[in-house]
Amino acid sequence: MSVTIFIDTSDQDTAKVALQIGRKRYEKSSQSRVMKAQMVLPLIEALLGDQAKKLVDIKEIHVVTGPGSYTGLRVGVAVANALATFLGVAVNGRRRIEELQY
Repeated sequence: MSVTIFIDTSDQDTAKVALQIGRKRYEKSSQSRVMKAQMVLPLIEALLGDQAKKLVDIKEIHVVTGPGSYTGLRVGVAVANALATFLGVAVNGRRRIEELQY
């Protein structure tokens, strides 16, 4: 079954992460103005654990790229890119930077 992670760090006070397995969607969020970078991975880990899934089950990652807080967006994109590189999966439908059109 296809597993997709959604990351939204566009709000300066909240980090939201969703996990979609097939047609079902599960969400978690955390509020903190100062520690957003430290919130995203534990949220992903908790969602995966709740559904008895592992990181290797993730087949695609979607991340909000704006509008929003610059620092917040940067955190979400950095986490998405790091996970995608580690897992060899696509972020927002793109696998490599060469596929992006400018």
